[in-house]
Amino acid sequence: MQADGSIAATATGNSVNLGHVSAAAIERVGQLAAGLPLASFAGRSVLARQVHALVQRLGRARLLEYALTSPRDGQDLVVIEPHLAEFWPERAKLGNGDTIVLSRFAYLRRRGNEMVLESPRAGALFRICDPAIAATLAALSRPQKISKLRRIAAPLNLDLLGLLLDSKMLIKLGAEDGDGLQLNEGDGNLVLWDFHDLLFHTRSTEGRHADPVGGAYAYARAVPPLPAVRPPWPGKTIDLGKFSAPRPASPFTTLLHARQSIRDFDDEHPIMLAELAQFLGTTARVLSEWTTGTNPDGTPESSYSARPYPSAGSAYELELYLAALNCEGLARGLYHYDAGRHALVAIDASAQQLQALAMAAEFAMDAPGPPQVLITIAARFGRISWKYSSIAYSLILKNVGNLIQTFYLAATDMGLGGCAIGTNNIELFAETTGLAFHVESPVGQFALGRGKTPSIPS
Repeated sequence: MQADGSIAATATGNSVNLGHVSAAAIERVGQLAAGLPLASFAGRSVLARQVHALVQRLGRARLLEYALTSPRDGQDLVVIEPHLAEFWPERAKLGNGDTIVLSRFAYLRRRGNEMVLESPRAGALFRICDPAIAATLAALSRPQKISKLRRIAAPLNLDLLGLLLDSKMLIKLGAEDGDGLQLNEGDGNLVLWDFHDLLFHTRSTEGRHADPVGGAYAYARAVPPLPAVRPPWPGKTIDLGKFSAPRPASPFTTLLHARQSIRDFDDEHPIMLAELAQFLGTTARVLSEWTTGTNPDGTPESSYSARPYPSAGSAYELELYLAALNCEGLARGLYHYDAGRHALVAIDASAQQLQALAMAAEFAMDAPGPPQVLITIAARFGRISWKYSSIAYSLILKNVGNLIQTFYLAATDMGLGGCAIGTNNIELFAETTGLAFHVESPVGQFALGRGKTPSIPS
């Protein structure tokens, strides 16, 4: 209970205000500690509506988990841990004639002493408490008709299968879908994803999981930190300093050595639109385009471009989205950089979404304020995975490194400040742009502006 009469839920030092509700609703919600059946607040009474609203607020804060229990002894069969804030357990309808199969993105793994079922497409993790359910899931590696599954996996819980189907852990096959292999799942863009690539993308960014992200020092008590410089090998040493030329360093060497991360920006003298245009033209503009004909091996005609930074296979799958937060001559808002036309195109983003992007970048940099321009680097994944197998996502990340170093050098050369940002929220970007996370999604960010000199170079 708060001083103003409202109630709040607290967890790991964070607080979520739940507003003002009746004493009866508070008493009912207090039963969540032991478990509160969804059906108990599904009615239309004032109390039921209040409890439902409170539970949904807790759910959006990911402070709830949902247990499916055995009707015989009340033991947990499966516990659902939400990954997405808007997750709510829903059961898709299934009948005896339906055929289902595990998603090719779903996987079972050990977590501590538990078995968990996960998928980068799912909005939640399923904690498997009953070994018989794990065996049933293994049988679903092949398409199974519900009527047949009931004979080989007793007792079969249709509620659980409906929850798994709604969460995209399972897929339902139609008569035309054949064996449910890769080409039959999801939209055409999912066809282009290897399992490990989609998993890596969703688990190495924020937005689609509930694990700690960033500098958590998870192993600080178990392992001492490695030294900043690797200890020398014991072999024969050749001192390269004796071979260094006595002439002054070249301008490029000076530029490389002057590069540093700037997290503190001079908001009284913001970056100007002309400078931003020069920066983008120097680092990311399309320099030329060409098309290849059909290759002797039957590979179809493809189009390519050249840009200032290197890209694997000349794919240039990276796209730039700029949140202009304090740029003289440019209205505050979100823009896409059209590298072919060297132009900014405004995107309809709300003030709340723009503020969320700014706050997330400020927090990720541990900076005293937001950047003047936040550049989100997104990837059109299909552009590179259409050609490359097994290494597509790793190539994308290498390309991001190429582009970020190019950003650093250009910013240093222009007297601007810049800082690479280690995390980004793929769900926030999807909500802001309307682009599905598996079609075009963030793989890097860079803060840009007129910087103040940092106290510690990095």
